[in-house]
Amino acid sequence: MKVISKSSRGQLKIQQMAFMLIAVTLFFVIAGLFVLKIKLSDLSGSADALEEKNALLLVTKLANSPEFSCGEGFGNAKTNCIDSDKVMMLKKRIQNYERFWGVENIEIRKIYPSYAEKECTLQNYPDCNVIKIREGSISAEHSNFVSLCRKEFSEADKRVENKCELAKLMVSYNG
Repeated sequence: MKVISKSSRGQLKIQQMAFMLIAVTLFFVIAGLFVLKIKLSDLSGSADALEEKNALLLVTKLANSPEFSCGEGFGNAKTNCIDSDKVMMLKKRIQNYERFWGVENIEIRKIYPSYAEKECTLQNYPDCNVIKIREGSISAEHSNFVSLCRKEFSEADKRVENKCELAKLMVSYNG
């Protein structure tokens, strides 16, 4: 039988302690990585939710901008009301607004009453249902419901009436 000296036992205990410290350190590193992974996935979800909220705010801001808004032209000031006559004139001059809103694509689609799919031009307006104001690459599209209003002359009553329809304002942008 081999006899182990006191210094050998001391070295063995030091080695055991070193391995134990390494094992505990590795455990805490792995646990820390696990917690970090959970926090980063929550951060990614928060970033997605914030981007969605910003997109919806952008759509609402766009609908209420002076270039789109009904203002007080249709009675009292309305929120999320788009003047389709203004929009059709803006469509002709969109090159002046290339970088103004920071969006790639702006489209207004009438929902009710429904029409056959037809893009609006000055020749077929208002008997159409899609107004493409700015066309660009579509990455992620965000939308909000709006009132699409216009002035219409009534032959029967010989007066100008307000005509409003339900529409969807769709916007896509980068970042």
